[in-house]
Amino acid sequence: MSAVTVGVLLAAGQSRRFGSNKLLHRVGDGLPMVVASARHLRAVLREVVAVVDDTGGEVATLLGQEGLHLVANPRAAEGMGASIACGVAASADAAGWVIALGDMPYVPESVIAAVVRGLLAGSDIIAPVYRQRRGHPVGFSARHAQALMELRGDEGARGVIAAHRDSLDLVEVVEPGVVLDIDR
Repeated sequence: MSAVTVGVLLAAGQSRRFGSNKLLHRVGDGLPMVVASARHLRAVLREVVAVVDDTGGEVATLLGQEGLHLVANPRAAEGMGASIACGVAASADAAGWVIALGDMPYVPESVIAAVVRGLLAGSDIIAPVYRQRRGHPVGFSARHAQALMELRGDEGARGVIAAHRDSLDLVEVVEPGVVLDIDR
């Protein structure tokens, strides 16, 4: 990894509410959900880390075929915070991170590009907002590396965002995919 903005795709989830591995569920274009999410992120960012629970599993195989750098999270069962920490640690020399979810296949490339542009323009933390709802992906500058690598549990990076609310930039978008995750 180098000092560029790195995508971190969180794909180590347990899919407890879905009933099976939802990341393999096929979406409108016939692709597994996680592949659609990965392709949108990869189209914008040259370097993308995929955090998986097992580098030998089906999700990891698919993401490896998409050219993502695979990182197994031995603490995946702890939740999203542990996965963010794992992905950021695997790319600790990055200039910033765009953290995306593997179960959000409808986030368009244009939104990811807007988040990246915001980081490049100096945003500290940046996220899309659709109809007053903050969505994904969320961009973080390198200043937050340590806080992101210390995350635990299933809250994700909400605490980091809350602690730096004054430096959160929001990008208004018209795409509902930034708030649509698939749980059923």
